[in-house]
Order: sequence, then structure tokens, then C-alpha cells
Amino acid sequence: MTARRRARFGRLLGTLILGSLSACSLTPDLPPPAPGPDGVDTGAATLPGQPPIEQPRSRWVPVAWEALPGWGSDQVGRVWPALLNSCLRPAPAWAAVCRDARALREPADALVLDFIQRRLQPYQVVGREDQQAEGLITGYYEPLIDASRVPTSTFRIPLHQPPADLAERQPYWTRAQLDSVPAARAALRGREIAYVADPLDALVLQIQGSGRLRLTERDGSQKLVRVAFAGHNNHPYRSVGRWLVEQGAFSLEQASWPAIKSWAKAHPSRVQQMLNVNPRVVFFREEPLPDPSIGPLGAQGVPLTPGRSIAVDRESIPYGTPVWIDTTEPGLPPGSPARPLQRLVVAQDTGSAIVGAVRADYFWGWTEGAGEYAGRMKQPLRMWALWPRF
Repeated sequence: MTARRRARFGRLLGTLILGSLSACSLTPDLPPPAPGPDGVDTGAATLPGQPPIEQPRSRWVPVAWEALPGWGSDQVGRVWPALLNSCLRPAPAWAAVCRDARALREPADALVLDFIQRRLQPYQVVGREDQQAEGLITGYYEPLIDASRVPTSTFRIPLHQPPADLAERQPYWTRAQLDSVPAARAALRGREIAYVADPLDALVLQIQGSGRLRLTERDGSQKLVRVAFAGHNNHPYRSVGRWLVEQGAFSLEQASWPAIKSWAKAHPSRVQQMLNVNPRVVFFREEPLPDPSIGPLGAQGVPLTPGRSIAVDRESIPYGTPVWIDTTEPGLPPGSPARPLQRLVVAQDTGSAIVGAVRADYFWGWTEGAGEYAGRMKQPLRMWALWPRF
């Protein structure tokens, strides 16, 4: 499997632990778009003589730059590295724009803003059939987890390479069988990459599809490595969060990764029961991480940039498309006011829970706090795609 396909599968699982809980139950409640200077609803107004663009799952309605809420307030120079990454694999329509973008020597905010407004046209993204302009944004991240090359009293939960007989037995053993059936356990023997301390750490790595390990080697030295998706046991994913809601552990509105971890801490004897609800097991490969500033590969095949990369439904938005998002950050600590999140990002990834015209998964990166923000993000969303002028 190529790096691109491995990365894409990682995002296929990226929001399922919570996204599958929320996508069908959360009805976003966005404020109405701000009226333009002439009192017209610029969020929906089309430009005379400018045709919309039809995508398989969305319709792009051309608008003026003033229709983008908060446009001009973002430090757009910070999106430039992500945009140049996408230019490593440009779609045909982007060849000329990418050529000129690479020639921009000093990507200061003012220069980037001028370049974007001269070369690109904004379009509001709406549903192709229902014309719905409001949707949902969730979050994902790359976990950073302490690990040991050898098992210890603290680090005892293994992360495995694909077993040698994975292709011969389909579907492969389930999670419960790999934990209990002697033949299944034997198939994993010797395939350990490293050991983590918490079974939920292993689960979150499998859900996110990749992660960073702060790894203690056999000689006591430490290094940073990445574990990336290398295969799975061909069983469907089942949400442990949904199972906990059904068990009455918390309500659907309270469901989040921190809530799941709190439940597990309070019920250690039931953790394996919870884990076995999800029969799918993901296997990894170890990759060196010589530059910790480089993110994991998204489905476009380019590194993701924290705070500037999103996963999208590629039937709605093609990879490499700059997108203006109008949403809010999740309130942290819980109950605190949510701050506006209006910024330029680039569509560089996808996921099986990311389906629909106005749907995105926001990449929070790998620094401290990224997991909590990602785990709590279930926010209303509006989107505007930026496309080359012809």
C-alpha cells in the first residue's frame, strides 16, 4: 500500500469515534450571514454573469470577497506553506497559479492577500440538491504518545506490524479474538513495534491512523518516530463512544474523547469490554521522523499543516482547493465561550465520516492540547472554495 493510501485510510477513521456520533444528530445553528453594504445578503448573492461550478455533491455559488465573513482579518501568509505543499501535486486547473505562487519570494500577508484576490475567485459551497449552506466541522490530530521498545510494568500494550498471514485469512481475527484465541495471539508474536501504557492510547492511534511515539529504546535512549497505517483486519469500525451512550455512560451531547477517557478511568474492569465493541484492529509500520515540524501525509499525498489543513468530501471539494471557513473553536475549558474561527485553509485530506457538501475535519496538529480540541470539536460551519480565475 502506498503512503498516500495509508494516509487516506488514517483519515477514513479520523473522526469515526465521535464524528459518527454527531454527524447524524447535530443540527448546526449558525447566525445568518452579515448583510453587505447595500443590505443584500452577500452570503447567498451571486455575481452577475459568473456561472456556478457544479461538483458531484456540491454547488459552488460565485460571490464577492465581501461575502466571506471575516475576510481580511486572517494572517493569510500562514497558509502559504500548506498551499505550496498542495502545489507539489496540482490539479490541471492550478498549474499556472502554482507556478506563479512558487515564484512569490516573500509571502507576507499583504502580498499573499493580493495574490489570492487577483488570481482566485470565491464561491460559497452549498448542497447540490438542497442548496444548504450550513454544515458541520469536526477535528482530528496526530497523537504524541510515550512508548517503550520493550514491555515493562508500565508499558505493556503492544502496537503491531501486520501479521505474516494477514492476506491469507480474510476477514482476519477480530479484536476480541486477537486478545484471547491462542492461534490469533501466536500470529502477532514477534510483530510488536513498541508498547504504550494505556489501551486507549493504542485505540486513539488506530482511530487517527498514525501518530508520533516518544520512544525509549532498549539501551535507554529516546527518539521520536512515527507509526503509520500499514493494514487492518478487514472488520467494520464500531464506535465505542456510541456504545457508551447506549450504555447510559453519558448523553450524546456529552460524548467526547475526554469523556470516554474519564469513563475508562472510572471503570477499569470494563475497558476491555468497551474495546471489544470495535472489532477492527489497525496494524502499523514504523517510519523515521527526522524533521518533527513535518506533518503526516494527507490523502492528497502531501504533509498536513496544523491549523491550515482540512479533510473534506472530495466529491464536494477537490484536493488542493483553498477554503475559507466560518466556524468557531470548541470552548475550552468546557462551558467557556467559543471563539470565532475564520481562516483560510487547504483541502488536503478526506475521511469516511466526512461526507456532504459543507463538511470538514480540521487538523489540529500534534502539540499539547491538540487532542482535546480535536476531541471536542463539533461546530457549525460555512465554507467558501477559492478557484482559479480563467
